[in-house]
Amino acid sequence: MDKIFVKGGEVLRGTVHISGAKNAALPTMAASLLTEDQIILRNLPQVRDIETTGKLLQEMGCEAELDQISKNHMCILRAKDPIACEAPYELVKTMRASVLVLGPLLARLGQANVSLPGGCAIGARPIDLHIEGLKKLGATISIEHGYVKARADQLIGSKVVFDQITVTGTENLMMAASLAKGETILLNAACEPEVINLANMLRSMGALIEGDGTKTIRINGVSNLNGADHTIIPDRIEAGTFMIAGAITGGEIELIGCQPCHLSTVINTMRQAGVIVEETERNSCIVRAPHEIQACNVITKEYPGFATDMQAQFMGLMTQAHGTSIITETVFESRFLHASEMIRMGANIKIEGNQATIFGKTSLTGANVIASDLRASASLVLAGLVATGETIIDRVYHLDRGYERIEHKLKTLGAKIIRGSK
Repeated sequence: MDKIFVKGGEVLRGTVHISGAKNAALPTMAASLLTEDQIILRNLPQVRDIETTGKLLQEMGCEAELDQISKNHMCILRAKDPIACEAPYELVKTMRASVLVLGPLLARLGQANVSLPGGCAIGARPIDLHIEGLKKLGATISIEHGYVKARADQLIGSKVVFDQITVTGTENLMMAASLAKGETILLNAACEPEVINLANMLRSMGALIEGDGTKTIRINGVSNLNGADHTIIPDRIEAGTFMIAGAITGGEIELIGCQPCHLSTVINTMRQAGVIVEETERNSCIVRAPHEIQACNVITKEYPGFATDMQAQFMGLMTQAHGTSIITETVFESRFLHASEMIRMGANIKIEGNQATIFGKTSLTGANVIASDLRASASLVLAGLVATGETIIDRVYHLDRGYERIEHKLKTLGAKIIRGSK
């Protein structure tokens, strides 16, 4: 099993190109099931979750040219009849986002059998909100033998109020409602850029959607959707991770191909910590480390709040800040698993419920650590960049789910980092 080996102490400098957003690409791949026509997706990241989703679509009968992802970051999909209505456990078990095929299958075929998903160990993340929303559109749904079994002769537009904000739930309902009869109104919808990205693609397919990016999304169903040629937005979480890599090592990094407007809260928070972030163009920015990183508090919230997917990385930064900082996690209930690994590296962190108190600045030392989830993996790499000696990070398959060749990108910036199995 692969591990990441990091020797700390190097100042990172240079330019890094940000990949397409995995969390934006996954729902657009699922949306290919809504039409028989060809879908072309561009700027796809070469990460494991994309590969898994491609294999899932192939398993269901969709034509998918997956080799193009590694060659030129694009994929051509075509879900011609007949396609299967089942998403099997063997492919779904490693990735929670696979539940995104539920809405498209139900809308197009009138039935769907989708295994309950797996993924990172960061909390329950139940799909109850997806199920209740689809029931509002007229679906009959049961859970049998670990599968969500859904049926609907015709989905009917309705008003759906989400009890709590859900990104994948919003996306699933938006896709299903695109082929429903009549108008669907989604209230308390997610506002993330990834939701807007999906809405833009669906509109290019002929869907009638407005209000994306706000709490109220309206979808007027159409009888059929056509193909599309769509480019995935940059990955704001990868961009934020590299911003912290530059700041935590005392370096300077230019990020190319990002969208700073998607990172406004993260950028403002880093500026509070003293980090210099210069937005040079619409799709690039420069991050410069301050003489001293200052402690500041963070509360994770749904977009446009501070992203929970940046919480672990920011904790790593705060171990190098002067003063005491408090991170409050309000989105997921089990997302401080990385803290115990940072403590093994010398960090002074106290966990109480959904709050982590970080006492800085502390000198970190290399250690053998275990990644518990995707973003925890990245946070331990960041900690390893400033630790004395060698840090060995195990279970990096989590890292590969969402970061494209992160060790290669860091190496080009001057990091001493390799992947191996020793």
